[in-house]
Amino acid sequence: MKYEWRKKEKEIYLPPNKPVLIDIPKYKYFTIRGNGNPNSSFFGECIEALYATSYAIRMSYKKGLEPENFYEYTVYPLEGIWDISEKAKQSFDGTIDKDELVFTLMIRQPDFVTNEFAETAKEWAFKKKGNPLIEKLSFDEITDGKCIQMMHLGSYDDESESFATMEEFCTKNQLKRKSKQHKEIYISDPRKVVPEKLKTVLRLAVE
Repeated sequence: MKYEWRKKEKEIYLPPNKPVLIDIPKYKYFTIRGNGNPNSSFFGECIEALYATSYAIRMSYKKGLEPENFYEYTVYPLEGIWDISEKAKQSFDGTIDKDELVFTLMIRQPDFVTNEFAETAKEWAFKKKGNPLIEKLSFDEITDGKCIQMMHLGSYDDESESFATMEEFCTKNQLKRKSKQHKEIYISDPRKVVPEKLKTVLRLAVE
């Protein structure tokens, strides 16, 4: 039976639309780092590189080249850690210039994926897509640890309202953000869903 994260890991990927405290363990990811406006072609190419390599692993069984302990599964959603440049931090007034954004995009991989097989998948994906950013992907183990998260419903441009709710939750529960970075997990595909119906998990690391 196919492993589906939407059914098996609801607590992690489908939180309520109000803040909850959660402890996220270590997972394996393909990651890529960059900066600039998320509406740029570079940003889209980063996403393409991540998905192409993730699907190379997902479909490896069709070549009879799947890794040991392989099982069928649904590819995990795109995630992004967001920050602003050091230059922008020096003059930050609450308004974000999208050209000054700094990001790490990632897609989680199943536990059976090894470092060696990750490199093999990158080779397959590059041969198929020819996207040079595939060669820049890293295969990392990341622990989000203690976080608060909630489901944001609506446009990305309206996320400030949800972040304000999360900040209030921190204050009431004597929690402190570890940094001004935050993570977003894109449950909806913006190419297929209108902005007001987008679902995005917002996550803040706390202590």
